[in-house]
Amino acid sequence: MKTKIGLLYGGKSAEHKVSMQTAMAVIKALDLEKFDIYPIYITEEGQWVKGPQLTGPVENVKALEFTKEDPQAGAPLAPTLFQAEGEKQKPLDVIFPLLHGPNGEDGTVQGLLEILNLPYVGNGVLASAAGMDKVIMKNIFAQAGLNQVNYVWFIRSEWEKAKKQAYEKVEKELGYPCFVKPANLGSSVGINKATNRSELEAAFQEAFQFDRKIIIEEGVTAREIEIGVLGNDEPECSVAGEIVPKKEFYDYKAKYEDGDTALIIPADLTEEEYAKLKEMAIKAFKALDCSGLVRADFFLTKDGELYINEVNTMPGFTPFSMFPLLWKHSGVEYPELIERLVKLAKERHAEKQNIKHTL
Repeated sequence: MKTKIGLLYGGKSAEHKVSMQTAMAVIKALDLEKFDIYPIYITEEGQWVKGPQLTGPVENVKALEFTKEDPQAGAPLAPTLFQAEGEKQKPLDVIFPLLHGPNGEDGTVQGLLEILNLPYVGNGVLASAAGMDKVIMKNIFAQAGLNQVNYVWFIRSEWEKAKKQAYEKVEKELGYPCFVKPANLGSSVGINKATNRSELEAAFQEAFQFDRKIIIEEGVTAREIEIGVLGNDEPECSVAGEIVPKKEFYDYKAKYEDGDTALIIPADLTEEEYAKLKEMAIKAFKALDCSGLVRADFFLTKDGELYINEVNTMPGFTPFSMFPLLWKHSGVEYPELIERLVKLAKERHAEKQNIKHTL
């Protein structure tokens, strides 16, 4: 019997376009002999619209953009959004959230799916929320004893009251160069490198356009190494990959628009470095109570110092994305990767059904 899968994509987020590209790639990868595909599109205004069942790959992103005038449009809690056509009382077998950034990757949608008691691919509410907020994530990593670069953070209101003191704190505790980032965005949106006070001020201004909280990290001269983690209670790691940006750092444009970067898979690492990488990735996965998948990102210095940078709880599945490429080089082809994620989602959901909710 086919698995009825609902693809949830789009979203009210600066990463809407990234999500659309991810949805295109996943649809192309799904085996129609095994899956019935139901698209659920969230517009940039936050409107939820369910499209008709897909019978094959779509030509372009426009084919996945349904409008609020669609008769199947509804509020997020409208039961029909999560039901298969012709089976009004039967929910979809599993939901695959292909959402990036706030209102999708941050635990909000995961909470909705928990309330509806639906199986869904990927991380739960806690891991998604903690993984989205770079400050909370780094605080948890620090508690777990994971090696990180130095960082400081600010909320907009405190910065507006004491801008000079904020800049001085960065200079005193981190120095230059440093990286200024919105705390709750991924895909390198709103990130800038600062090498002096003027650039730092501009970077603060831009980052605060995307979030009320920002994080500033110490700049280190290091290789950028990434690894994929897959599983629930017993996660496993892929081979490692290295990102070699042609620009100063791996920004949004390099990731999603021009592919202006080199991906080296597998990365040139010693056995000891790879073993340490896997150990730290799994430790981070468990510290956040992750499930399904994450991509863990690291810095490796010339003297062999390894720092965890962050984990991405919903890595992209675009043609330029690292996560599926890492698993492909580990012997797991794209369609199989999708199927394993769906299986993990069902297993985690089945386990939750055994939890008592009454005395």
